[in-house]
Amino acid sequence: MSSSVSPTNVRFDEDSLWVELSDGRTIGVPLAWFPRLLRGTAQQREQVRITSRGLHWDGLDEDISVAGLLRGLGDQSTSNEPFAA
Repeated sequence: MSSSVSPTNVRFDEDSLWVELSDGRTIGVPLAWFPRLLRGTAQQREQVRITSRGLHWDGLDEDISVAGLLRGLGDQSTSNEPFAA
C-alpha cells in the first residue's frame, strides 16, 4: 500500500504531528500517539531524519513508518511507559 508513498516534510503544532506525503496527502496524528515525541522538546522534534519509508529521531529513539501512519497506528513499542499528557 505505501511502498510508493514517502514522507516529504514533517511539522508539529501544539498537539499534533503532520506528515506531508509524496502523493500530496497530509496525515495529522495526535502527539499523544507517540509518547517520546510528546515528551520531547521542539528542538528535539526538529531533528528528524526523513527516509523513503518513514521518520527517525536519534535523540528521542523514535521511528515512525509511513505504512503505520496510513494504518492509523501509534506507538508500537512493547513497553508501557507512562507519559504526561
